[in-house]
Amino acid sequence: MKSSNSLMERGYLIIIDDIWDKEVWKLIKCAFSKKSPGSRLITTTRIVSVSEACCSSRDDIYKMKPLSDDVSRTLFYKRVFSQENGCPQELLQVSKDILKKCGGIPLAIISIASLLANNHQMKTKHQWYTLLNSIGRGLTEDQSLEEMKKILLFSYYDLPSYLKPCLLYLSIFPEDHEIMRDRLIWRWISEGLVYSDRQETSLYELGNSYFNELVNRSMIQPIGIDVEGNVQGCRVHDMVLDLICSLSSEENFVTILDDTRRKMPNSEIKVRRLSIQNSKIDVDTTRMEHMRSLTVFTSDVVGKVLDISSFQVLRVLDLEGCRDVSDVGYVGNLLHLRYLGLTDTRVKDLPMDIGKLKFLLTLDLRGSEIEVLPSSVVQLRRLMCLYVDDDMKLPTRIGNLTSLEVLDNLGLSDVDLDFVKELGHLTKLRVLRLDCDGFDDSLGKALEESISNIYKLDSLVVFLRNGLINCLSEDWVPPPQLRRLAFPSAGSWFKTLPSWINPSSLPLLSYLEIKLFEVRSEVIQLLGTLPALVYLQILDYYVYRKGHEVEAPVLSSGAALFPCATECSFHGIGAVPSMFPQGAAPRLKHLWFTFPAKWISRENFDLDMRHLPSLQRVEVRVTTKGASRQEVDEAKAALRAAAEDHPNRPVLEIGIWW
Repeated sequence: MKSSNSLMERGYLIIIDDIWDKEVWKLIKCAFSKKSPGSRLITTTRIVSVSEACCSSRDDIYKMKPLSDDVSRTLFYKRVFSQENGCPQELLQVSKDILKKCGGIPLAIISIASLLANNHQMKTKHQWYTLLNSIGRGLTEDQSLEEMKKILLFSYYDLPSYLKPCLLYLSIFPEDHEIMRDRLIWRWISEGLVYSDRQETSLYELGNSYFNELVNRSMIQPIGIDVEGNVQGCRVHDMVLDLICSLSSEENFVTILDDTRRKMPNSEIKVRRLSIQNSKIDVDTTRMEHMRSLTVFTSDVVGKVLDISSFQVLRVLDLEGCRDVSDVGYVGNLLHLRYLGLTDTRVKDLPMDIGKLKFLLTLDLRGSEIEVLPSSVVQLRRLMCLYVDDDMKLPTRIGNLTSLEVLDNLGLSDVDLDFVKELGHLTKLRVLRLDCDGFDDSLGKALEESISNIYKLDSLVVFLRNGLINCLSEDWVPPPQLRRLAFPSAGSWFKTLPSWINPSSLPLLSYLEIKLFEVRSEVIQLLGTLPALVYLQILDYYVYRKGHEVEAPVLSSGAALFPCATECSFHGIGAVPSMFPQGAAPRLKHLWFTFPAKWISRENFDLDMRHLPSLQRVEVRVTTKGASRQEVDEAKAALRAAAEDHPNRPVLEIGIWW
């Protein structure tokens, strides 16, 4: 209380470093008065949820970016050589490679630099390369790195018990590998690392929360953040990978064979999970009888060094990217298999006895050479996730797969009415992506009824190659939980906006990609009332195809519309930026639109964008058909002037389509 009263009497600027717990922050903040105008508290943390607790607004959170290459180099050289320009010529390349592994993280740069500066034996280029090759493999053992390891270990031991094995699991993947989120989550589920006693709990959603928690705790680096803010994948920083590889080895969690570890560890311990990252390995298969997981990143070992058919208790078999793999006739005997990944292999056929895999949860066939799936696939009643290519033919009675949650890229161009009706039995589907050339009326009606039965559907993507979209009629009732709806083909469109696209029918819709034959102001007005809409892509098909030849109507939206939109993409629509009045689209950060340069001479064509307060980036494609060189130059100049007039000075990218 005494310190609080003292702070009330004078202003203060206080920095509190490295807060780990929200409850601790609640105690700390009690010491600071809210009645000290002009005073500021700055806190640092590695955990996103803690940063949110420390701030009254998310706008007050600054996420530190990695150091630039120049700053990283300066920090590194000054620590190792005492001056910025002190690096010998023969060490320039290896130091550049070491800095790349540090990834702009100050702690990593300082720790490695301290090791090199303090160790008098680390002077030759060969010794530097030895250090470089040990980073990220669990092989770095030096007292100079102990402080960094202590900090990383503190982060690891602070993880809840359910996250520790999920993080260690990432040691399966090679350094710098881009690990896609869904692949990882389905593997976690197959290994039993994601588990719930409650039947109503979605294991995928639970696994997704685990993934996001690792991102929020800065244990993994996010990649590919989509327009809705969802992280599509991750990388593991080399220093974190170094730690988890070491821990995985100590706990016999994962066995790694790569270019530095070509033989099994000299131990009697049985292999539980094996990651093969190099073809020049020596494998002792006698110790693999209890192996539960096999991940291969190089084709040469499959069938030559490894006899996969002998691994009878295997749960996960992931051969993604093994282009030399063409025969998997043995998989029908792997009765405990839960995950089978054949993405980007040359597998042409699945064995008929694949139906014996009663525990299989995930089957990923994308990019393989399979044309027809065997009829026994419909016996996989526990299958939750099926990835196929649109030209793969699925068997009849697909409705037997009643546990299916994801059915991605199903081709409907050569199916009958019964097959489409079977889709209606897949009532647990969350994600459905369809690809087809077109529908007759009976198939369209059957598809509409089937999708209506899938009440848990979260994402629906329909790729109709050409023509009018007639598979979802005006009186269709969409699934109430639908969040993502897309019709991505450039050659298909709705005649008008379907009446079921409205706030009451789609209260959770956050992503919409649609093409209409004609877009009017009332369409924009209606779409602007969708309460959860974050992303909108809309195209006026007629104007887009005709371009400068037609007079595009100048559209407008009302104030307070598009309350959640952060990214919008408009094509074939006149005066895009200025159609948002003051108060509309307050969160819009990224605006993408296309217009003919010929329109720039029209009196009502207004590019003003000052009323979009959150705008950060504007991408424009200017088509030149029918326009003079002067009109093209005027269009570019008008766009630059509009961007410069905006208080945020948004990044402007102009593309010219000749």
